[in-house]
Amino acid sequence: MKRKMYASCRRYEGVPDVAAATKKVNEVFVPLISALPGFIEYHWISLGNNAMMSFTVFKTYANAVNANVKASVWVREHLRSVLGPSVRTEAGEILLYSGCDKD
Repeated sequence: MKRKMYASCRRYEGVPDVAAATKKVNEVFVPLISALPGFIEYHWISLGNNAMMSFTVFKTYANAVNANVKASVWVREHLRSVLGPSVRTEAGEILLYSGCDKD
């Protein structure tokens, strides 16, 4: 890995409607999170059983922690109806990365 990167992870339990949550996250949350300092990439992951995970990569640990703070407040105020009340947030350094540009 050429540069250090940091991840911001948010896990949502009890998402009542995964399709509605995905649509709302894409329309409303992705523009917000992608505008934060140090943003590299965003992933919205279905874990099954009405659980979802948001995984965002940032340039610094401070960027990742800041994203979790802002996301927690913003989700509580604007997306609680589609994501439910249960959220777990974490941030940390990405120690290993392997990627592929092929389709």
